[in-house]
Amino acid sequence: MTATTQRALLGCIADDFTGATDLANMLVRGGMRTVQTIGVPERGETLQAGTDTDMAADAIVVALKSRNIPAAEAVAQSLAALDWLRAQGCRQFVFKYCSTFDSTDAGNLGPVTDALLDALSASNNANSEASAFTVACPAFPENGRTIFRGHLFVGDALLNESGMENHPLTPMRDANLVRVLQRQTRSKVGLVRYDAVAQGVNTVRESFDALRRDGVRMAIADAVSDADLYVLGEACADLTLITGGSGIALGLPGNFRRAGLLEPRDNAAQLPRVEGLSAVLAGSASKATNAQVAAWRATRPAFRIDPLAAARGKAVVEQALAFAQPYLDKGEPMLIYATATPDEVKAVQRELGVDQAGHLVEATLAAIARGLHERGVRKFVVAGGETSGAVVQALNVRSLRIGAQIDPGVPATATTGAQPLALALKSGNFGATDFFEKALRHLDGGVQ
Repeated sequence: MTATTQRALLGCIADDFTGATDLANMLVRGGMRTVQTIGVPERGETLQAGTDTDMAADAIVVALKSRNIPAAEAVAQSLAALDWLRAQGCRQFVFKYCSTFDSTDAGNLGPVTDALLDALSASNNANSEASAFTVACPAFPENGRTIFRGHLFVGDALLNESGMENHPLTPMRDANLVRVLQRQTRSKVGLVRYDAVAQGVNTVRESFDALRRDGVRMAIADAVSDADLYVLGEACADLTLITGGSGIALGLPGNFRRAGLLEPRDNAAQLPRVEGLSAVLAGSASKATNAQVAAWRATRPAFRIDPLAAARGKAVVEQALAFAQPYLDKGEPMLIYATATPDEVKAVQRELGVDQAGHLVEATLAAIARGLHERGVRKFVVAGGETSGAVVQALNVRSLRIGAQIDPGVPATATTGAQPLALALKSGNFGATDFFEKALRHLDGGVQ
């Protein structure tokens, strides 16, 4: 990273790695050249913004791994990210979390949002009103996440009836997001009702003003379509902080263009072509990933990791790499997975504990990723937010250039630097059943 000559416009903080690429995907689709950093860069590190470098950025997304850590740690990491993004010249900020609002009553969405608002308000006295209020909108209609009267739906099911009530780390048992967020924050939480969103930008801004007068600091925003997200995005043009899922970013690039700050461009998604072998790693236990694993296994080679065997000291990593070697020799991609049914996951958690089971899977897949890289793999498809975070750290990835969309919420990416890797980092719940095959074809294609 080198000194900057042109400052980034939008600074984003994401609470997991695949969520970060999901958000970056939206910004690239809106014409913003976007770079994602893995964790908070060192103080003093900046991004180069020249037009011919792979580090040119109109938007920067800092990918944290803060969704399921203690709230105080998530706050500290998020504030560090904010400080670094402000040093890059960013003038507006997004706190991105999952479109299913993954959290518990102990945090982390409320505490992080409170801390970011406090920090921005303290340093932005000239525009304190814009810094002291924010919206919370995890809606992502393209992937079936919609909000109506403050209730989050996943497809046709309420959040608490969608399967998310069985999430091993953040079981979501209340679909009313106003209640969920209010249990996490000292701030008053309100609602921007669909009635206002349907009437357009000016009515939404009037709703913001009314909520502020009523003492509201955070407002859940209804949205049932992409058109609603564009309305909300434009209405948020003057807010210093916006929070939500990746969908809330749909309307943000247009704000910068209208302000004359963002040039129209058609190459925001350009990536280098990457040569080398390919592999798929899956650690998520979501319904979508289970279906993707089953589809792959029907016709393609696959090796399943047993977390209990790894816990007992079995050479699981070595076994997986030995399985992979004949396929690598033939240039054929293979799948190595720890994906399991909810009942299987619960059985492992009962024996190992929830945290230990998760960490074990992540560490095992990360070690396998290192071994595959040593054997010539340069293109990785990774399923699961926590797994993706572990893999990119294991591969010593510091930053990513974001490319074209593979499936809704999942872009192709390439690491920056002289010898790039091609990566598709997928949230567990995202992607079509044939996603693994589709992602490999996309990564093989290079420049989009």
